[in-house]
Amino acid sequence: MSRRVASSGMKQEFYSSSGWETWGLEFKPVVPEGMSLIFDEDLLFEDDCGLRPSAIVNRWACELPTSKVPSDNSWPSYVRAVREWMEFGEEYGVGLLDGRDRLKALLSAYSVHRARGPLEARFKASTWNQHMAILGKFYAWAINIGYTTALPFTYDHATGLFESQMGEMKVNQAHRRRAKEHVTIKYLEDDFADLFLKGLARLEPDGSEERGYRGREMARNAAVGRFLFASGPRKQEFTYLLACEVPALPKRRTEIPTLVPLPWGITKGGKFRNTWADYDSLAELHNYLAFERATAVAGSTWMPPASWGEPLIVTEADARGGRVNGIRMQWEDLGPGERRRLVAPGGGSMLLSVCGPGRPFTAWNSVFERASDRIRERYEPRFPHVHPHRGRHTFAMQTMAKLASGYYARLAQKIQPGDTDAALALYLTSHEPLLVLRDLLGHSSALTTEKYLKRLDTTRIFGDVHTGGDRSAGPLARAAEREAAAEFGDEDDEGDGI
Repeated sequence: MSRRVASSGMKQEFYSSSGWETWGLEFKPVVPEGMSLIFDEDLLFEDDCGLRPSAIVNRWACELPTSKVPSDNSWPSYVRAVREWMEFGEEYGVGLLDGRDRLKALLSAYSVHRARGPLEARFKASTWNQHMAILGKFYAWAINIGYTTALPFTYDHATGLFESQMGEMKVNQAHRRRAKEHVTIKYLEDDFADLFLKGLARLEPDGSEERGYRGREMARNAAVGRFLFASGPRKQEFTYLLACEVPALPKRRTEIPTLVPLPWGITKGGKFRNTWADYDSLAELHNYLAFERATAVAGSTWMPPASWGEPLIVTEADARGGRVNGIRMQWEDLGPGERRRLVAPGGGSMLLSVCGPGRPFTAWNSVFERASDRIRERYEPRFPHVHPHRGRHTFAMQTMAKLASGYYARLAQKIQPGDTDAALALYLTSHEPLLVLRDLLGHSSALTTEKYLKRLDTTRIFGDVHTGGDRSAGPLARAAEREAAAEFGDEDDEGDGI
């Protein structure tokens, strides 16, 4: 069995076929655009021993889009997990496809390194389990293809009870125990949500300006944060929303929410859906667009770096689309990687959130983390760590509370048939609360939403409202459980974009 280790100086880059004609190849390489690949320092993929480990990892990476990893946002994380495992093995002279005994010994050392090693190298249990799952996928693929017969993991067979049905399952012994969902709060109560939104705006708990601080881009952070808590999009969905896709502010103030379309190009699973936002949240977002954002992009000379791919220059833009490098395109057809390369007709990025002189801004994890840390240090020691997906959970709980209490239904009854809000009012009065929340969150079934709420709501305060008949058994229930669980898996896979 090969004991060749990764070469030093390994780099991870995004693939672009731009200029492939100059590479001395007869045909264009069959590699997905934007795929995350690794390269040895000498840029070679083969040597006297055959394919190098880096080339094997790249072959696996290129199959990710058709191996239940369709999101281009996930590809770098998958490749990074294998690359870091390879680099750790290099220190001990253990190759990626080495023998089972050596791989198992390396896994033990790696576990200690990630649990009690240098602070910057440590993983929390959820991140460790995610990396183990990724490595498990890689080695299963490598064994199936025939690159190796060795697996670093030990699996145990267990009998589990799931939705009243017994079944056999494999348990990876490398996984660490995590707190059960029912002992972990996933959303912010109203007082903590208010405190957090004030923190994003650099305000004291009483609403006054925070003393001793002069910040930048506070209007952006406050407006986008409030929009997240009011509408519940996933991080990718609000990060890559274009400024021109923000719905118009109603001409008069209304208590009925305004529909917010989320194009399929940025939603999870590629499914178009509408969510909504209240008038005040939308008004604050429009104030940011009209003032701070407009100032940032005015006359901007920003261009995407070459590593992102070809700049996409926009002309003749409107709310639905525009000419992109001379070709008429609809915004809904553009994915995250393309959206961050859009250059607006007047200069600067087309994204809703920008920084500096009109550059696209995507580092929302960092913004939320800093705000949480500051609140915990200065005002409330009990304040939790807040990531963008916690805003989605908070939206779900706040919205369900209003739906369950009949708040929106009472508002809808006051709308006259000819009003602009009439269609939404009819929808609110003719659908059960659980179905409304299902549509706003983009779940495939009400059963998914029910299971999602149960995992969020540790006190079961909505149990009598959203629980119907016995829908807990069978394939549909298992699919709903997986979809609901994925909502919480998103929290562990929310690294900041570039």
